[in-house]
Amino acid sequence: MPKPIICIGASLVDELFHAKEELLPATTIDASVTKTAGGVSRNIANQLALLGVPVQLISVFGNDSDGDWLKQGCLRAGVKLDASITREGLSGKYTGILNPDGSLNTAFLTNAANHLITPAYLETQRTLLKSASFLLADANIAVETTSWLLSFSLETGIPLILEPVSVPPARKYKDADLRGLFLVTPNEDELPVLCNGGSHMTQQQVEELLDKGVQQVWLHNGKHGSVLYTRGKTLSLHAPAIEVLDCTGAGDGSLSGYLLGKYLGYNDEQCIRLAHTLSAEILQVNGAIATHLDQATLLSHVSKYYPD
Repeated sequence: MPKPIICIGASLVDELFHAKEELLPATTIDASVTKTAGGVSRNIANQLALLGVPVQLISVFGNDSDGDWLKQGCLRAGVKLDASITREGLSGKYTGILNPDGSLNTAFLTNAANHLITPAYLETQRTLLKSASFLLADANIAVETTSWLLSFSLETGIPLILEPVSVPPARKYKDADLRGLFLVTPNEDELPVLCNGGSHMTQQQVEELLDKGVQQVWLHNGKHGSVLYTRGKTLSLHAPAIEVLDCTGAGDGSLSGYLLGKYLGYNDEQCIRLAHTLSAEILQVNGAIATHLDQATLLSHVSKYYPD
């Protein structure tokens, strides 16, 4: 039986307000609104399941109608929730304010309960975690929980990936011991706050993380593409030129594509091409998930964006 990818972190309801004209302070702007399932780890788990990858999600849901809606969506996609937590109270919500071009202006996170994913809780799920091919944690969980996962990764040899999510959760990891972390995936805003602040140069910030024992740093540069740094090697790839409808979930989709590539046994360059392809597809639809793609269709689209 194929080993699952296990995603640990946030499950949220995404409410996205898309401004129809330039946002101005202290005034009313006409906008449209959409409601979709979100949360970094939930998004990645959902996307991987739709692409035919076995996946488990360890997350927290409220015992309200939103929580039921989120869980049913996961189960329909094929995400297993054996180790997820249902708590008393409201489910977490992400409220995003989008500019007319689809880029993010600001966002709010409310009622998330990721503190319930503790090292003690993960100890009770050790057997499940040992079945994984990869572990993916988003930075919404506590630093001590990620530290437990890293120790578990080093003990078992199962690679751990850390997705920084955004600047505030990423900042928690500035002083964390990341020795042995397989991969961290910051964008240009998140990279500096993962470091000690001694340098404003990207290369030096990357080298600081590598010196701390991180095996790979995958830096996302938006429309300029991404760069994968390892000790003594750099791999860069441009992003496809597309018309963006909604930026939500593009980073999650990129990591989903990368993990699909790893699941299929691809090399790093092939994984990043697949990652950019999936991200490009997500940027052209509303919401954080490319529901219009199966694995075969996605793989066929790589040559459309990256013809040899």
